[in-house]
Amino acid sequence: MDVAIDQLFALAAAECARHRATVADRPVHPRVAREVMDAAFATPLGAKPTDARRVVEELLAAASPGLVGTVGPRFFGFVIGGASPAATAADMLAAGWDQCAYNEVLSPAAAAAERAAGGWAKQLLGLPATAAVGFVTGAQAANTVGLAVGRQRVLADRGWDVARDGLFGAPRVAIVASEERHATIDRAVRLLGFGTSSIEPVASTSQGAIDVDRLRTTLDALRDRPLIVCLQAGNVNTGACDDLRVATTLAHDRGAWVHVDGAFGLWAAATPRTAHLVDGVELADSWGTDAHKWLNVPYDCGLAFCADATLHAATMSYAASYLTGSGALSDPVLGDLTPESSRRARGFAVWAAMRELGSDGVAELVDRCCALARRMASRLEAGGATVHNDVVLNQVLVSIGDSAGTDTVVDAVQREGTCWVGATTWHGQRLIRVSVSNATTTEADIDVSADAILRAARDV
Repeated sequence: MDVAIDQLFALAAAECARHRATVADRPVHPRVAREVMDAAFATPLGAKPTDARRVVEELLAAASPGLVGTVGPRFFGFVIGGASPAATAADMLAAGWDQCAYNEVLSPAAAAAERAAGGWAKQLLGLPATAAVGFVTGAQAANTVGLAVGRQRVLADRGWDVARDGLFGAPRVAIVASEERHATIDRAVRLLGFGTSSIEPVASTSQGAIDVDRLRTTLDALRDRPLIVCLQAGNVNTGACDDLRVATTLAHDRGAWVHVDGAFGLWAAATPRTAHLVDGVELADSWGTDAHKWLNVPYDCGLAFCADATLHAATMSYAASYLTGSGALSDPVLGDLTPESSRRARGFAVWAAMRELGSDGVAELVDRCCALARRMASRLEAGGATVHNDVVLNQVLVSIGDSAGTDTVVDAVQREGTCWVGATTWHGQRLIRVSVSNATTTEADIDVSADAILRAARDV
């Protein structure tokens, strides 16, 4: 147990650096059986302590064969970004410092980092400077926070205190959302006690944005009910964005709360080339996004914003006699804006990522990923693929030949290892789904990946 901590941490840091330096040269997905991985970790638990260095060395040996190259330049699944050098180093420091980022008393540094990074995020995303920002695990938590605050507001407007009286006997809230909404909206609705039968789906356009005429009709039919409208910046399949200005205006005219799910698409606001896609975003009441997607911050990190900072804190906070330095709604602490009290200091990595890039660098990152997505679409199309979406952001949907064989092609691509892509079902077809979100991806990565996909399709 007497290993020098500086040597131990140096070993871990050196392995992190080695992984980053070599990830592009290895197959993106490991070729190892589950039972082999289980056997590597499932050794008997000894009764005696084990030397810390040996533990770390055993961990490296056990884990290395099963690591996926998600941080590398040719992982195009699930809208996963990489992790920038400064953000990664900051996250390593956050682990070493081991700050509990609940309030100012527990960590003045974590509090200051979140305030600064939250302010920068609002600036980049075109959100009101006065909005509250909670650092959460990801878009699922951010969407849940936004809908929870909306629940508080729309029921209070009907004279019902949901925090005190719950939902039993409350006016029934209607959750109006596109039929192309992300599944995290449905889970948030379940977790918050609305039930999925409260969702009123609205038809979408051919590209997956909400149909504003159908939205108007739906809202008019529900005028007598409390309303929460969920809009989307960045359809998870196509990248399409709802008409936020028109849709939000329609919803507010009918007294609705408007939440924008912008897990990755909200970052379109960071560059003039795509900002028009999220025109009117500032008009909404709450927003959710991820930092571990397009901002390339290490997992896990999401941001929950709310225009009404006091209501945000009133909805999410709690008080206890031992919680020194919390409970003042006029100056909420970090944990007053999130579902968790025991929370790591995510703000350090977000602060470092934005500081490393600057606003111009964030804009360039978004622009480059969009350009690379268009390049992927063009390369695949030139090879005989059919592109099924307008590539407005970083998402590409393609089929090669009969879409019924898509899963076979995707499996072949994943096993070959040059890149990793997934499959999705959209408009009744199984399609290859490519998401370009990593700051290290180059044109050469796109070209070799497109060739690998086309080659797999031919071989299949």
